[in-house]
Amino acid sequence: MKTRTILSDLDCASAHIYQEIRATDMKYKNRVRSRISNLKDPKNPGLRRNVLAGSIELSRMASMSAEEMASDELKQLRNVLTQEAIREHQMAKTGGTTTDLLQCGKCKKKNCTYNQVQTRSADEPMTTFVLCNECGNRWKFC
Repeated sequence: MKTRTILSDLDCASAHIYQEIRATDMKYKNRVRSRISNLKDPKNPGLRRNVLAGSIELSRMASMSAEEMASDELKQLRNVLTQEAIREHQMAKTGGTTTDLLQCGKCKKKNCTYNQVQTRSADEPMTTFVLCNECGNRWKFC
């Protein structure tokens, strides 16, 4: 049984990258450097282990994105940051009319801001977009 090494895997992966790009320009060099950097990263032993064990095929390794090569810790951090950014975006206010006539279906409080926009044809009713000022929940109705 032949023992696989990182260097032989990198040679094969770079050949797959060359087959895809068909040049040795900066795009090729940057992709090879990215693979080397990710395989050498001490915070990402899982990628190195999976490549050496053959769990990740070299042709697949050659075309993986940075997100796919990231360690589980980094993937989790990115997910947390993405969820936080979504939450902050939902809490952003773009002006509107504050009212206590609408009740949030999520937190059941009556502290909301709404905007009305004509999203369909002129003979249809306006669409009302509502933002709960307490929990950030958004909804719409006609």
